[in-house]
Amino acid sequence: MSSAHYFSENPTGDFTPKPLSVELAGQKVTVMTAGGIFSPGGVDKGTKILLDEAPEPTGHHLLDIGCGWGPITLTLAMRAPAAAVYGVDVNSRSAQLTEMNAARLGLSNVTVGSPESLPEDLTFDTIWSNPPIRVGKEVLHDIMHRWLPRLSPGGSAYLVVQKNLGSDSLHKWLSAQFPALEVSRYATSKGFRILQVHNPAE
Repeated sequence: MSSAHYFSENPTGDFTPKPLSVELAGQKVTVMTAGGIFSPGGVDKGTKILLDEAPEPTGHHLLDIGCGWGPITLTLAMRAPAAAVYGVDVNSRSAQLTEMNAARLGLSNVTVGSPESLPEDLTFDTIWSNPPIRVGKEVLHDIMHRWLPRLSPGGSAYLVVQKNLGSDSLHKWLSAQFPALEVSRYATSKGFRILQVHNPAE
């Protein structure tokens, strides 16, 4: 793994944020991206499918796992301005860019940091994520064990996973690991699945 890889906590290499024009939540906006993070050239295909297909976010506390430069975090904040939106990433450069972009867009309801920076008793009504499948199953499973038990009663997570990268095996694993949660396939589009993980507890 290169030290400049986007899974690194502190990527090496030049950090020179550059402007990027994208469409988020139906609006054309300019954000800042840089090397050493996930998909610095735009909204990647899986994330775009999640943003297009997932239902409107609901609840008071919303989470984006693995925020990159912030397309999911920013979209959640734009669609749910009254909610508190949290973006987390192990990559400090990603967190810095998402925070920068939230400020650029005037999104005062966004909090960004490392996974360890969020209070451990904080629960979430909506979770959206394009999880980092390529980190390997062990790390991916650790991520799922960390965040899915923190779904609020009635809350749901929506995870976009490429079919040929193991969406169906992840579906089976989630069902086995979290018997108290309801795991289903919410949507299929262009070789990707969106898995819904719902906490039915009242």
